[in-house]
Amino acid sequence: MTKEKAQARRDHLAQMRAQQTRKERRTAFLMWGVGGAVILLLVGVVGFYIVNERSASSLDAVKSFKYVGSEHTSGPVTYKETPPVGGPHAPPPEWQNCGIYDKPIGNENAVHSLEHGAVWITYRPDLPKAQVEELRSLVRKQRDYMLLSPYPGIPSPIVASSWGNQLSGITDAGDPRLAKFIAKFKNGPGTPELGAACSGGKGEPLS
Repeated sequence: MTKEKAQARRDHLAQMRAQQTRKERRTAFLMWGVGGAVILLLVGVVGFYIVNERSASSLDAVKSFKYVGSEHTSGPVTYKETPPVGGPHAPPPEWQNCGIYDKPIGNENAVHSLEHGAVWITYRPDLPKAQVEELRSLVRKQRDYMLLSPYPGIPSPIVASSWGNQLSGITDAGDPRLAKFIAKFKNGPGTPELGAACSGGKGEPLS
């Protein structure tokens, strides 16, 4: 083999190796690029899920109102909120006995129970039976200081209220914010008569 042919062969091999190296680099860059895109996509999906979960269970939508306790009246009261969350209410011992009701209860009596630390879950009378039963199950698990009753004309299918606090906009009995609201506001620090009775008053609950 002449020197010229040998050199040509070496040049050809070097060229082939260079092409192979460039191809491998392109493949590596492509793989890293795709991998990076997949990682970014996964991070975005997980982040979106976490944000959505936090938003779905956040109590940021709770509205708070200032009311003093121990204002008793024997007459009907026109309340600013629907359902009411505080203000004048029925005198002792006319608080509403805590429990589950299948008919509307008196505002003035329920507000007195809120003053004692109860949480009042209200729902529209046309709420599906399965949803109502889910609410009843939630209230039964809480055992005490809970009121559940239908309430015509409320601003959303389900509304949770305590003394001075209200969460509306609930459309499903399984909304995780209900349990969070109860945990935060039942016998909460803003209760005017914390520990006062929620039985021995008015009404005969189903359970």
